[in-house]
This record gives sequence, structure tokens and C-alpha cells, in this order.
Amino acid sequence: MTIRILPSQLIDQIAAGEVVERPASVVKELVENSLDAGARSIEVAIEAGGSMLIRVADNGHGIPADEIALALSRHATSKIGTLDDLEALTSMGFRGEALPSISSVSRMTLTSRTAAAEHAWRITGDGGDIGAPKPAAHAAGTTIEVRDLFFNTPARRKFQRSEKTETGHVDSILKSLALARFDVEFRLLNNGRAVWHAPIATARVEQEARLAELCGEEFLANARYFEREIEGLRLAGWLAAPAFSRSQADMQFTFVNSRFVRDKLLRHAVRLGYQDVLFGSRQPAFVLYLDIDPRRVDVNAHPAKLEIRFRDSRLVHDFVFRTVETVLAGTIASAEQPAAPVQGATLAERGATLRTPTFPSAPTLQAPLELRGSQVREYVPLFERLHSNVGLHSSVADDPTVPPLGYALAQLSGVYVLAENRSGLIIIDMHAAHERVMYERLKNALGADKLKSQALLVPVTLDVTEREADLAEEAVAELHALGFDLLRRGPRQISVLALPLLLDAGEVEPLVRDLLSDLATNQGAGRIESVVNELLATMACHAAVRANRRLTIEEMNALLREMERTERSEACNHGRPTWTQVTMADLDRLFLRGQ
Repeated sequence: MTIRILPSQLIDQIAAGEVVERPASVVKELVENSLDAGARSIEVAIEAGGSMLIRVADNGHGIPADEIALALSRHATSKIGTLDDLEALTSMGFRGEALPSISSVSRMTLTSRTAAAEHAWRITGDGGDIGAPKPAAHAAGTTIEVRDLFFNTPARRKFQRSEKTETGHVDSILKSLALARFDVEFRLLNNGRAVWHAPIATARVEQEARLAELCGEEFLANARYFEREIEGLRLAGWLAAPAFSRSQADMQFTFVNSRFVRDKLLRHAVRLGYQDVLFGSRQPAFVLYLDIDPRRVDVNAHPAKLEIRFRDSRLVHDFVFRTVETVLAGTIASAEQPAAPVQGATLAERGATLRTPTFPSAPTLQAPLELRGSQVREYVPLFERLHSNVGLHSSVADDPTVPPLGYALAQLSGVYVLAENRSGLIIIDMHAAHERVMYERLKNALGADKLKSQALLVPVTLDVTEREADLAEEAVAELHALGFDLLRRGPRQISVLALPLLLDAGEVEPLVRDLLSDLATNQGAGRIESVVNELLATMACHAAVRANRRLTIEEMNALLREMERTERSEACNHGRPTWTQVTMADLDRLFLRGQ
């Protein structure tokens, strides 16, 4: 074939292949145009999943009469004029390809009026053929109707999914836009019926009402709001508790300068922040907003503008990771108080979006066999409470001094601790809870270089594989930093001479075998730094109280107080929840009280 210039209509259809993947892509482009036009109210109506009709109506600035024909021309835009504009872009769209591309694969009608104009103007496009503008009746703003999408590109239409699937994609993309702009009212209609409505949300309580509408009440109930600002970067939003993790990444919303993006760097940073509290392949849920100087981010990296590039990617990644890690590290006691924004911090500071706990002090859990009591309420047996006039404390619900996790009542089946707080009943998985306590203590001790060793009176000799013996020999210095002293005795034999003071000497053999297994799984001592947390997690699991270990009321209360001041104590280091709340309202429903 000879080299020749492509027909303009074919050029538009090729561009449409990049920009218009499905009906939801059309909705995204048109709504972003409405946002750039200063709209404060946007209504989207679809029929047949968007294949028959997509209508986007807004109350924005409108298009002047002498520019309306240009709106359907290629590379015509009011959003940039110079390279400097492109490098400091704040508008949603800028390529000038969306409207002509959509028009080339559909039957489009655009009606628009400015506030100063006497009447509106209307222009149509039919498969790329553009008509002449005509006067029309319309309020100030713009309405664009897209009918018979892909009618002239049957191959593309053939690849569209069911009406239900396409409607779901439209719903998802509009929700992401509604989460990006709380200052704009959004409405979605499907086949003439209202699907959802999001009024303008200025105050925090209004924003959370929109969040509950779009992400669900359960997400909001499990989410924690935060905000942090340092070195020209500001991150704010809602992080869901680890217990709310999901099997898919379907509730992860990241916004950069009010633009919804699917950025791998941001999602990796958030995932890293969850690493100590999330199990295996479970996915966290979050809604995050990053504000950054537009000159430090390139949004012109993808035709659909869903992927971006940061000029200081390392700085952004570390800021997001440290912030998420810090928010999730909040203690139970501090979580009951509102989070305070951190202003003027540096990247080295990993603290304090959450206030310092103020609960009564409790003795430290030195080891699983050394749980000691702290402040304990008077314990009166149930029979005496029911059949005598023994004086009791005032109701826990009315006592403002009751700690967040309350006071221990009993132990169930040697596994769970039952406690009473101001909201009702707390159920604690004692092994998972103590495992988190020990894990955080081991991490803190390692960071402060305080993991002291205790020499064994009688060294323990283990028969291992030659590979495990090699690993123990290669990692001797790193294991020594963790408090272990291992000596290779032969090709397949090692001796344990010392272990960390925090651990129980009775667990030597299974613990050391698990540590060697961790090293083997992670390709040996050369990567010891990357698996230190896994080694500490293994140590914490062996140090935590076991099931069927009977605890006294004092020991249970000591565990509760330790949980309250331990970071990330809502979940163990495998991602399982450590406790749950059963409110009085839950119990009333269970026993049909008031019905």
C-alpha cells in the first residue's frame, strides 16, 4: 500500500478506539467536560446500559454561539494554549479529542447556552458528519445526548457486554467522579428511574453521608478519617479497618488534585502501609485524596487520563506509605478521640495523627506466663448479684472513666475473653490479641536495639537439613541482632545457645525450625532485612498465650490494657481481627426487647 493521509473520519474513529472503550468511557469524558465548565449540578441518564442513550446535562458556563461548531472539531479546546499550561494542568480534559471521537461513533446532539445569551444553540453529529448550528431552547448550561453508540462500528459494538454489566460500569465511573468533587451535585438515572442522588456536600458530615451512599454504610462504619500535610503534599481521606478487607480491589479510590486515577505507585504505597495488618491476598478498602503542585505530576501519560506520573515518585510513595502506616497504627484508646491534622511535619516523622492514650496504666506483659493485674472492678458472682443486696458499681454505660475495652468478665472455652464496656459486650481472641501485643513489642525492642538475649543453661541441638544449616550459618549476625545465638555443629546439625529474653525457653525447637523455614522461603540470608517482620511475627506467635490457657480476671484486664496502648491491635499480624463489639442494641434485637 502507498503512503497517504488518512480520511478525517477514520482518524476520529481511531481516536475513538483510544478514548471510547464502552458507554462508561463516554460518561467519563462528558462529565469531566461539565466539571471543567464550572457545573455545580450534573445529571446523567442512560438507557440500555448506555448503548441506546447517554444524556449528560449540566448548569455550567455553556458554549458561546461562535464556538459551538468548534466543539466538535479535532484538537479544539479551551483548556490549554501553551506548553506551560500543559505542564501545570488543573482541568480534567485537555486533548480536544473527546467530542469529535464520540461523535464519529454515535449520533450526537449538543445543546448549550451561556448565561448572557438570549437563547441556546444546537449542533448535531451523525457518525462524524457535523451539521450546522441552529437556535434552540435551553437553560444556561449544556446538554449532550449520545444515541446509538457504535452504530457504525459493529466490531466494537459486538464486544460490549450485557446491559447490566455496562450499567454497572457507568455507575462505577460516575461514583468515582462524585467522590472526587463534593462541591458538585450528581444524579444518575437508568431507563427513566432514579438510581442515586448525591447533593452538594460541604461539611464533613455531609461528605460522609455521600460516602455512605456511594460506598455503603458498612464501609463508613469501618473507616477512619485522617489528614496530613508536609512539604507541599497533602493526603486526606478514609481508611477502612483491616477487618473490612475484601477479596478484590473493588473499593480502592485514589484521587490526585480531584482527578480519579488508577495509579500503581499510590496503590502499592497504601498496600505497603497495610502490610502488618492484612492477611495474604486480601485487599484493603480506602478513599484517598492527594493534593500536589500540578507541576510535580504529569497527567498526560494515558489517553483516558487514568494513569499519571509523579516527578518525585519516591517522595510521594514514602509520604503515602508512612501516612497510612501511622493512621493504622493508632491505638484503641486514641481512636475514640478525633484525629488531629499534622502540620509542618517531615518525612522522618511517622507520628501522631492520633492523640496519646489517657487510660490508666497497666503492667507490662513480659511473657505469656507473666500476665499481671491492673485496675480491676470488684467482681461479684452472678448468683449474688441476682439474689442479694450487694452494693454494685454504677452502670458501666454511665461511667466516663471506663477504658475503651472495658473490664473483663470471664473467659470462654479457654479461647475468648469477655469484657464489658460502655457500649455493651467486647469479645477478644486472646491469642490473636496477645500475638499483636508481642509482635509490636518485639518490633519496638528491635528498633531500640533492646532485644536482649538469655543464654540457655543446656544448649538445644537440632537435626536440620543441610540447606537450613547453611542458612543458619549465613544469617548468624542478623539472627544475633534478633536475640538468637546459633552455632553450626556439623553438616546437618545446629545448636541453640541463646534466645530473646521475651520468649519462652520451652518453645525453642519449634520456634527455631519456623525461623529457618522463613529464611528458606525468602531465599536466604541475603534478604534478611526484607523478612525481619516475618521472623518477628513467627516469634510473636510462639510467645503469645495459647488456647486453653486459663487466665485470671486480673490477667485478662492486663491484656485489655496492653491492647489499648498497642499500635494496630485491632488485628493480629496475620490480618485476623483481635476483638469485636456486640452493642446493647444488638443484644436487645437478639432477645426481642422492645418488640
